[in-house]
Amino acid sequence: MPRYTETDLVEESDNKEVNMRSFGTYGRVYPDQHYVVPRTAEIADFINRVKAGRYVVLFAPRQTGKTTFFRFAMDVLTTEDPTYFPIQLDFQTMRTATPAVFYQQLYYMLQRQIQSVFQKRGGTPSESLRQFLENTTLTDHFSMEAFFGDLGSLLDSDSHKDVPAFKKVVLLIDEFDGIPQAVLSDFLYTLRQIYLSDEMQCPHSVGIVGVRSIAQLDYDRSVSPFNIQDEFHLPNFSLEQVTALFSQYTKEVGQPFTPEVIASIRTQTAGQPFLVNRFAQILTEELDIPKTEALTMAHFAKAHAQLLEENNTNLTHLVTNLRRDRRFATLLMQITASEEGVPFNIRDERISELVTYRVIVKGVDNLCEILNPIYLYCIIQTFKPLINGLEHQYLSEDTHSGFRDYLTPSGHIDIIPLLDNFRDFIGRAGFQILQVPDTPQESVGRYLLFAYLDQFVRIVRGVMHIEVQTGRGRLDMLITHNQRKYIVETKVWRGRSYYASGKRQLAAYLKLEGVAEGYYIVFDHRRTPEPRVEIETVEGVRIRSYVIPVIQEQPSSI
Repeated sequence: MPRYTETDLVEESDNKEVNMRSFGTYGRVYPDQHYVVPRTAEIADFINRVKAGRYVVLFAPRQTGKTTFFRFAMDVLTTEDPTYFPIQLDFQTMRTATPAVFYQQLYYMLQRQIQSVFQKRGGTPSESLRQFLENTTLTDHFSMEAFFGDLGSLLDSDSHKDVPAFKKVVLLIDEFDGIPQAVLSDFLYTLRQIYLSDEMQCPHSVGIVGVRSIAQLDYDRSVSPFNIQDEFHLPNFSLEQVTALFSQYTKEVGQPFTPEVIASIRTQTAGQPFLVNRFAQILTEELDIPKTEALTMAHFAKAHAQLLEENNTNLTHLVTNLRRDRRFATLLMQITASEEGVPFNIRDERISELVTYRVIVKGVDNLCEILNPIYLYCIIQTFKPLINGLEHQYLSEDTHSGFRDYLTPSGHIDIIPLLDNFRDFIGRAGFQILQVPDTPQESVGRYLLFAYLDQFVRIVRGVMHIEVQTGRGRLDMLITHNQRKYIVETKVWRGRSYYASGKRQLAAYLKLEGVAEGYYIVFDHRRTPEPRVEIETVEGVRIRSYVIPVIQEQPSSI
């Protein structure tokens, strides 16, 4: 990676001050203002579908780059072949409109978009097309079908010296889930009829973009009137794409992201576009890091801590969607806690919706997994009780300075006494941990550990985040404090072989992180548990293991 002097950077900044771009997290992304992932392969895929006359749908939550992607793709398509005529609509403000108002506003949008396309191409509509637009009204789905039929015929014959004949209309509808329920079925049936017609070829292709799928919009649960849809999946950024995105910044500014930072951002976000850009935004704009310094893992830890604690729009939408349905909480806690995992079944209504919201994904072992560690951390924060009622028992009576007792004289975390105290706390609390509200019994141990460590880390000004997740209840908490890492893995007892395999998993992760010692906490829910503390070397790293009994029931008062 090239090194830059402060003088070099000042001169480069002076030359590029006007054109300096940024990482976009507020609405649409523009290449002249923001660093942009090209998505060349995905755009080519979409264009091939449009040329084939497909009716393409893309449903995903906000801040996933849907609108930006489709608009970029339309620009590429019309540049390659100017005979395509793009009409871009947005139903965001239509939700409460009556059918009459909806079709009236639809006509105005169509009229403005048609005029806009001609202006961008440097021409004007023919007289016949102009009169058609002035004299036409839309009142229902029948008039909408007739409108597109006439529009297609007029555009096909509309040729003069300024603008070549347009042959194929491409209709792109953004925020489609804003469509009024009263017109949904007829609107979709009309598009379907046009698609299946041998005579009508307008629109040639349709792109529908929204947050909720057609099935989720079709509240009467009947067979979807739009069973012709071609579902398009817009993947999150790959590691290569994240690297390419950050390299644009480095090329303009001179400040490099170290490879470890790039890989960590990709891991923590799973390439979710908003989170990737927000991470970079914090690093490059908000932490006041001199541009002469490379962005390192120390900087990453600060940005990560800020991201986990802030109320940005992406995480707010995530929590809002999850709180809509209490069944989501139950399922998500099963995914995070169950050692057997939750089978991925797309026909399950809860799983289907969470996939649409991009909260969960199908894991390699056909189990449900949380999309990324940031979401997992946010989910645990959302569903763990704000007050568990046991906070006053975290520390023993002989504690002098509260949680600060677990700092060494040199200011580092004294992790072994801290975890020993947690083990003792579970013993002191006894059956009371079963009274923690809204927490499944199998989850209560790890939720209490999360809350305990979270409170400690806040007091000592460290950072804790979830680093590894699987579909089988494995949860690794990584604490960063005073330039040191502490890794704690949790599981639920499922037998000796699972206990041993968990140690090997932790050993592999410790070596990956370059940490010599890790901590393994297993909660034993059996009626006759076997408490233990073990210290051993596994595959070259040191592991301290705890098996902590979890009381199963309140003792009888008799």
